[in-house]
Amino acid sequence: MNVNRRGSIGLMIGAVLGLCAASAPASAQVKEPLIFAAASLKNALDEIAAQWQRQSGKKVVISYAASNTLIKQIAQGAPADIFISADLDWMDYGQQKNLINAETRSNLLGNRIVLVAPKDAAFTLNITRGLDLASALKGGRLAMANVDAVPAGKYGKAALEKLGAWDGVKDSIAQADNVRVSRGEAPLGIVYQTDAASEPAVKIVGTFPEDSHLPITYPIALTKTSTNPDARAFLNYVRSAAARPAFERQGFTVLGPGSPRS
Repeated sequence: MNVNRRGSIGLMIGAVLGLCAASAPASAQVKEPLIFAAASLKNALDEIAAQWQRQSGKKVVISYAASNTLIKQIAQGAPADIFISADLDWMDYGQQKNLINAETRSNLLGNRIVLVAPKDAAFTLNITRGLDLASALKGGRLAMANVDAVPAGKYGKAALEKLGAWDGVKDSIAQADNVRVSRGEAPLGIVYQTDAASEPAVKIVGTFPEDSHLPITYPIALTKTSTNPDARAFLNYVRSAAARPAFERQGFTVLGPGSPRS
């Protein structure tokens, strides 16, 4: 998310969408596992990958983009070893298409969605049923990820519908292919709590009730075609206690045994 000089919001610049295609051919020539991960995981997963490299001496290649983009690239033959989705739907899609190793699938993380504004915003909003978000926009646009395909956008739309606010803003949405990718500008945006917390140019002005949308769950699995033993080792590391602090520093909820989403 970038805030320009006029104080409007633009979500992160989108070179990541081209990264997957660029990474895939190289992965066929090297031994490092190729990880396809939801863009909202970048800060935490980069830290975990560096930590794993220090401890094991081994590297991984990580491509970040929207979950729907990643799983469709896997379906088209991209040689990913691990897929980490920002929602259950796209992991379910991968399982239905026999693209993932279902025996290795588990729910890894939880997150929340929030409403953000430029850091100098002098207001907050109580996000409850009857929210008049259209008035808060003051004729501007609401930045969101694609509400039909990208998990953050789908969660956001579901929450706005549940709260009775969707009809008032549906014609004012500035959509992007990725929650961290947008060329548009807007006075308000709906993003993951973890992305908002890592971007100093914005502030959280409201948090969506957890019961206004399905639980935000990040599942992880090996792909069906992966034969790289280091991929399984890295998957186990990501799910281990060693990785937990990095996820928690970014604001994720680590799911484990006993969790309702585990």
